[in-house]
Amino acid sequence: MLAIAHHELRQLVRNRAVLIAGLLMPMAASAFIIRSRDMFEGDGGLGYIGAVLVFTIGGFSLYATTVTTLAGRRQTLFLKRLRSTAAGDLAILTGLVLPVSAIALVQVAVILTVLAAVTGGPAHAGLLALAILSSFALLLALGLATAGMTNSPEHAQVTALPLSLGTIAVASWVGITGTESLAALKRLLPGGASTELIVDAWNGGAPLADSLLLLLPTLVWLGVAIVLAARMFRWEPRR
Repeated sequence: MLAIAHHELRQLVRNRAVLIAGLLMPMAASAFIIRSRDMFEGDGGLGYIGAVLVFTIGGFSLYATTVTTLAGRRQTLFLKRLRSTAAGDLAILTGLVLPVSAIALVQVAVILTVLAAVTGGPAHAGLLALAILSSFALLLALGLATAGMTNSPEHAQVTALPLSLGTIAVASWVGITGTESLAALKRLLPGGASTELIVDAWNGGAPLADSLLLLLPTLVWLGVAIVLAARMFRWEPRR
């Protein structure tokens, strides 16, 4: 698994298109959001900005890059060759997504640390970490599912875009308007409950028990995404 992860990390660094589109652009967008935070701040305050940053990095650095990477490795028959080795399916997939997952976590840690340095830190750092990890787990599982219906890295630009932008749109909607109206709908949408949880964790004020309940919709979506990934993922090129 570690050998696969090391190989994948080298490929990510060498691929300029993935490096720029999947890793550098989200960081640049996040820096712009922090710099212009007064323009973006809605009813969710700084917590809303934090949620948008999380889903900007998660949607592109993690989700979209995962789809692109797996589609490319399938197209070159690298996935098929790996299955002929002693490594199991879980070890193969873990090795392939480990570098991009680690990079995305480092990115979000750095950018939120910068936000905390210039505005003040979150009220509940542990709750914030829990919200980020659950959101990234969901995006990773959705990435595996989307990769199953993606024919090539070029095709990934089409298949990954709706969900990447969709989760950011949901985070923006929830963060700007709050959950005083249409709360059930907002929490059931992918990223909606996570956004509210990030807002609560950063801004404080909400009872801890109520905030922890917001994990349930994300965990349900995670279960659905895992089922979809198991059914849709393909190891060989689609015919």
